[in-house]
Amino acid sequence: MSMQGQAASADRAPTVDDLQDAVAPRVSRGRLALRALRHRSLLAGVVICVVLAALVAAAPLLTSIDPNLQDPLATFSPPSWEHPIGADAFGRDLFARVLYGGRTTMLASLLVVVLGCVFGTSIGLIAGYFGGAVGFAIMRLVDLLLAFPGILLALTVTAILGPGLINGVIAIAVILVPVYARLVEGATAEVRNLPYVDAAVTLGAGPWRIIARHILPNVLSGVIVLTTTWLGIAALWITALGFIGLGVQPPTPEWGSILNDGQNYITLAWWITVFPGAFLSLFVIGVNLVGDGLRDELDPTLARR
Repeated sequence: MSMQGQAASADRAPTVDDLQDAVAPRVSRGRLALRALRHRSLLAGVVICVVLAALVAAAPLLTSIDPNLQDPLATFSPPSWEHPIGADAFGRDLFARVLYGGRTTMLASLLVVVLGCVFGTSIGLIAGYFGGAVGFAIMRLVDLLLAFPGILLALTVTAILGPGLINGVIAIAVILVPVYARLVEGATAEVRNLPYVDAAVTLGAGPWRIIARHILPNVLSGVIVLTTTWLGIAALWITALGFIGLGVQPPTPEWGSILNDGQNYITLAWWITVFPGAFLSLFVIGVNLVGDGLRDELDPTLARR
């Protein structure tokens, strides 16, 4: 570097980003990725989720059978070469229904956590940063929603909106909004008092820039862990709504509706409930392992241990 460049670098006034880096130094993404790969439960969870996602995404390539095609001659057929995991009471191929049903369940669960995360995080950031009467009013509404049992709130919203997949997604997302808001509000209230945030205010940065540039990145670790944890819970609730008839409506395949179809034939045709239940269990286990691993890697206290 030339003498002029060094002089210019030395004369440059420190920016807010420089102050933030000095207070909270960043870890390179490469180091985080390498450290995460050495975490066994995280790696196992990622493998399970990737395999399941690949299976449901490749459903048209793995089977050419219409999941809603009925074959009276194949009613209650056990697992065979023609029907790898059997057929249901209407002779529909269970392998096709489980794969296509997995698409519905997994995508609906992902949509639930995305909606809950976006709205809940936004509410928590606003309440935590501005505080005062605005924050107090917002958090009292959040506390009101948290006072209701989750499944009861979901059933109430679904009963108001009516049965269906979209309404089920909205109902469960309503449950997640206050959960994210409470977490983010507490983390934002702590970060707001750090030196680099005070420096940003002193240098004239607007509140929305401070929230987006200096506060949000520092609360994302908790949001990510919460998202992976609730992804599995959302899948269970989507399945529960489908099981009781308030979620996906027949004949669209979904793991909950498939379990509902097979509950009366558990002794006659066990495969109708065992296989979709096994896929659901693997998905929940996989996302929970990912959530536990991410918590270990993103929590500074656990990482130092």
